[in-house]
Amino acid sequence: MKDIAALAGVSITTVSHVVNDTRVVSESTRARVLEAVARTGYTGDAIARSLVTGGGTRSLGVAISLVANPYFAELIKAIEGAASAAGHTLLLVDTHDEAHTEQDAVRMLKARRVDGLLLLPSRASTVLPELPRLGLPVVLVDRIPDDSPFDCIGPENVESTATLVQHLADRGHRRIGLVRGASGLSTSTERVNGYRLGLERAGLPWDPKLVVSGKSVSKLGATALHRLLDTPKPPTAVVAANNAMMVGVLHAVRERKLRIGKDLAVVGYDDVEWADLVEPPITTMAQPIREIGRTAVRMLLARIEDPTIPPQIVRLAPTFMHRQSCGCST
Repeated sequence: MKDIAALAGVSITTVSHVVNDTRVVSESTRARVLEAVARTGYTGDAIARSLVTGGGTRSLGVAISLVANPYFAELIKAIEGAASAAGHTLLLVDTHDEAHTEQDAVRMLKARRVDGLLLLPSRASTVLPELPRLGLPVVLVDRIPDDSPFDCIGPENVESTATLVQHLADRGHRRIGLVRGASGLSTSTERVNGYRLGLERAGLPWDPKLVVSGKSVSKLGATALHRLLDTPKPPTAVVAANNAMMVGVLHAVRERKLRIGKDLAVVGYDDVEWADLVEPPITTMAQPIREIGRTAVRMLLARIEDPTIPPQIVRLAPTFMHRQSCGCST
């Protein structure tokens, strides 16, 4: 700031007022200061300024697993867009979906003085009990623990998965398999519950041999489908419980030289941009990812503004994307 003041021919106090917009400065003086800022490449220190003023850093922390899943990339994009529109920047940390890494990530973001935290809880998360002691406004995203005392936003999983199962049953399928997600995730449990609900509504029995974990990743999704097809009474239809496992399922179908929609009906939870480009196009439940991201930011900013408001749990319904992989012609 001293260098900028010298270049602009003004006092350091005037530079501070221009940079921080704390007092009216004449247009000519403001122009000289901003020109000097551009020449020096000066950037303010938001954390230092927040310590002096007692205000926030206008930054939000995001602790999320950056696994190779298009869903998370789209979610982060939606969060960043909403935060930027509200005048906030993001500090993003990869939790690797591991409890100890997640704990380190949350503590680091707290040390960086973020105004609030968006957290996608890891499997077997240990950081949740620590959050109230940190005094950091928090919104949990996507995965909603039972009896959560925090604001939460995520998709509706039970009814939407039941709808997929019922649709296959309406097509005449009586052996419907499920490639389920990783254990320890609320989303996995809820989608299994939705699968069971769909079977019940269709009058079909629960058979544990028709449920195999793909652990939420592509390669094991393929292994899961092979296991299902190797059973004495294999399924004629399969639900893949996320888009990563759907990729694995499609690989396994190709390896078996099966025809999707004819030899095996395939549907999935999660939509991807290529779902309607493959042949046949894939029937899915498409999560409202953009709205989840935008709502998460709105909820966090409301929590920052008023920490006393009652916590909310918001679930947004996916959209049934009816295509031809289920065996339907339209």
